[in-house]
Amino acid sequence: MKLLVLGGTHHVGRAIVEAALERGDEVTTLNRGLSRDPAPGVRALIADRTDPEAVRLALGRGEWDAVVDTWAWAPQVVRDSARLLAGRAGHYGYVSSRGVHRWPWPAHADEQAPLVDGDPASTDDADYAAAKRGGELAVLESFPRAALLARAGMILGPYEDVGRIPWWLRRLEKGGRALAPAPADTPLQYLDVRDLADWMLQSAERGLSGAFTTTGPPGAITVGDLLTTALEVTGFDTELVWAAPELLKQYGLPLGMELGLRMPDGSAPSGMHDADVSAVLAEGLTTRPLRDTLADTWTWLQAEGDPAPRTDAPSPDTWLDATAEQRLLDHLTH
Repeated sequence: MKLLVLGGTHHVGRAIVEAALERGDEVTTLNRGLSRDPAPGVRALIADRTDPEAVRLALGRGEWDAVVDTWAWAPQVVRDSARLLAGRAGHYGYVSSRGVHRWPWPAHADEQAPLVDGDPASTDDADYAAAKRGGELAVLESFPRAALLARAGMILGPYEDVGRIPWWLRRLEKGGRALAPAPADTPLQYLDVRDLADWMLQSAERGLSGAFTTTGPPGAITVGDLLTTALEVTGFDTELVWAAPELLKQYGLPLGMELGLRMPDGSAPSGMHDADVSAVLAEGLTTRPLRDTLADTWTWLQAEGDPAPRTDAPSPDTWLDATAEQRLLDHLTH
């Protein structure tokens, strides 16, 4: 395919570019050109997405078989890009989020669960859920029959800049005793970023359209599987000390919230890790083993170092108060 990736330097965008190059696609990226040099073989267009005229000039008269857009902020930016590409691209894949569903998410929810309101013309990105829904509507406005809305769940794997697995790997690397959010048998639902990238590209090639809850099968792993496998693939000699949610709350420690296991008030959220993904699995999504995801994430961290903290989220360095952590560890081991 001739592929245009709007973004292409961070997390999902980077994985999509790499997967497309591996497939032999002809890849063009459009971004500000500030974060990373373009991958070899990529045609790099430079423009600030928030400047429609700059985007128009950068795109020129180009045409593409497919577009992938990872934008997560003001919906108007998606609307402007989609309008510019209408009639010049055969397919528009938008990396959305399960966050577009109205909270609280029902247990075992599928694509029919209620949605938040969104405005494709909005310039506001303060509400992530509304911004992503507005982005969806912006794409549908210009590509009503050729839009793929990938409503992703928790995305793990190399290049993750949210800080979930990179934070955990660095914490386990320190050794000693490490708090872990109990119970260990709590199910987790996630998707490796490379599996998301592969599926979006295959779907674009097929011309698949519609909205899909895009994450791995529910019940495939637990938080215990995640952390013990991380220890196995890295070889770290770290002791996991499991702490109940009420104790973590009592000691002011947010551990578990990074994986969607509990809310700030200590309660367990409904629907976070049990989504019905039968539709996306029927359309060809495949998932790789957890061991591969963790091992490859660790290899990437060793090669490139920790990703820069996101500007729209607290730095992972501030997640745990070391003094409070030690107090709880002492409490649990005496």
